[in-house]
Amino acid sequence: MILVTGGAGFIGANFVLDWIAQMGEPVVTLDKLTYAGNRANLAALEGDGRHTFVQGDITDGALLEQLLAQHQPRAIVHFAAESHVDRSIHGPEDFIQTNVIGTFRLLEAARSYWNGLQDQAKAAFRFLHVSTDEVYGSLAPEAPAFTEQHAYEPNSPYSASKAASDHLVRAWFHTYGLPVLTTNCSNNYGPLHFPEKLIPLVITNALAGKPLPIYGDGQQIRDWLFVKDHCSGIRRVLEAGQLGETYNIGGHNEMANIDIVKRICALLDELRPRADGQGYATQITFVKDRPGHDRRYAIDASRMQNELGWQPAETFDSGIRKTVQWYLDNAAWVENVQSGAYRDWVQKQYA
Repeated sequence: MILVTGGAGFIGANFVLDWIAQMGEPVVTLDKLTYAGNRANLAALEGDGRHTFVQGDITDGALLEQLLAQHQPRAIVHFAAESHVDRSIHGPEDFIQTNVIGTFRLLEAARSYWNGLQDQAKAAFRFLHVSTDEVYGSLAPEAPAFTEQHAYEPNSPYSASKAASDHLVRAWFHTYGLPVLTTNCSNNYGPLHFPEKLIPLVITNALAGKPLPIYGDGQQIRDWLFVKDHCSGIRRVLEAGQLGETYNIGGHNEMANIDIVKRICALLDELRPRADGQGYATQITFVKDRPGHDRRYAIDASRMQNELGWQPAETFDSGIRKTVQWYLDNAAWVENVQSGAYRDWVQKQYA
């Protein structure tokens, strides 16, 4: 049994589904069900005895203690986080509460639980904290990619809050001996991605005939990681990672935002052509850049490959095609998420 926080969100839900499919081991999912946490993401597991869903907040220490005592997990995989940079700029307090205070409460509950375990179970227990490459700040165009030794230089309230959580996890290892692992991933994409992030936003806006907004000149570079590759990387770190260490998980796919958008437009031109015969790229619109917008991220995932034998299975071409096709095939999911009717729909599904 493992406990997964934030398991109804984009990456967390993909992880839970993948874990049960690949490992068959029971999962308790804890999720607050904010705007981006959709219980419907886990609908395929309804009635599956290997999955237990609990709605709750990681800042609720009493709930955390109760869940750990009741379910006795051998590991915690911690995804729960506020994660949208734009939202962090306009409302940073939620990011401090969830990403910093929530991680602190989870670490304390885990420490108390771990201290009460018997020798064998205590030695086997793991706390895996899922973080982001944004904690490292921005890279110059020709600078080498982020390694695990790169200095932290967060530039947004979001990345600062994640950096703080990373430091707490490290401190709980060095101070208390809690058996922790940390992963810092590059930009994820794939099924179930809430359509406020670049790739799902472009797909859904394009299909709706809306503008495709590009910040600044669109030359911000990111490394892109297919979400199922991220899930396999986390499984590998949980299985064989060295305690107290950090592992960067990347997709080896550095691309500028404008090139990502053009690639999506080309795929949509192929898979769902516009009725008027024009290309989707005509909908591209450049807008004012956002404050603190990092110019380039790039992950050096060589440690994952050299020490743990992991590398991504998907190229960007294969992953983005699967992603676009998923959105074309799941229009009802997108409509429910975007319409505001999602809450009513969820209540009816799970009343």
